Amino acid sequence: MKQPVRIKTISEFHQFRGLSKPEHPLISVVDYSTINHDVDVKELSWVLDFYSISAKRTSNAKITYGQQEYDFDEGVMFFMAPGQVFSVTVDPDPNVRAKHTGWILLIHPDFFWNTSLAKNIKHYEYFNYSVNETLFLSEKEENTIYGIIENIQQEYHSNIDKFSQNIIISQIETLLNYAERFYQRQFITRKISNHKILDSLEKLLSDYFNNENLITKGLPSVHFVADQLNVSPSYLTGLLKVLTGQSTQQHIHEKLIEKAKEKLSTTQLSVSEIAYELGFEHPQSFSKLFKNKTNVSPLEFRQSFS
Repeated sequence: MKQPVRIKTISEFHQFRGLSKPEHPLISVVDYSTINHDVDVKELSWVLDFYSISAKRTSNAKITYGQQEYDFDEGVMFFMAPGQVFSVTVDPDPNVRAKHTGWILLIHPDFFWNTSLAKNIKHYEYFNYSVNETLFLSEKEENTIYGIIENIQQEYHSNIDKFSQNIIISQIETLLNYAERFYQRQFITRKISNHKILDSLEKLLSDYFNNENLITKGLPSVHFVADQLNVSPSYLTGLLKVLTGQSTQQHIHEKLIEKAKEKLSTTQLSVSEIAYELGFEHPQSFSKLFKNKTNVSPLEFRQSFS
């Protein structure tokens, strides 16, 4: 893969993609069908210094985000924060041209200055999802999102006044909140694939805590678990919260406590020895976590069996 091109401003993006100069330097809605695609370029890779929200359909092209590759033959929506690597690989067949429909909303972080989104945009975890964790929209949802984009575009097309920024910010917040709702729906409706992730998580944690290497490896991290399941940490936590009410870290702790209870009730190992076998450097840390999760100390739990 080629070294990605860094694009610092929305004006640079317009120039890079063969578009006319943006009407506003900090925000732009681009129709994908108007983007100039060089037939001689088979691979593009770039890093944006601004936010990108896209809803598109693409044929004959592969979209890559980080190490993940995805085929956008279906209509989808995905989100990128500043600094993320994004690339497109076009079909090498010279007789086949990639076709793009949809839009892309570009927002420079400076547009959020002194608004509620300056801080709150970091709370929308789907900006850290991988492309293969993209949002699939129903026709009704797609129409809702397109309506908001048209409102944003119409507002900055009009004469800019002191109300414009707040009106556009409120529309962006509405867009992000709808996207969050639709992701929650997707976690529930895509049951087969999501329950496979849950089953894989259970097996992964069971195998990990039954492995003697736990002593040297320590407790599994959220990033380790997500990597093993081939999903991003933020997507995994979002999925688990919707399906089980618990985060990834809580699932790890739950499996840990389950294993600790087994050792406390079926072995003569001391609390310190059990803590060591479960990957804790300090027994006090294990005891504190155990009591926090069960409301009793490890010794009190063991004594309840005598």
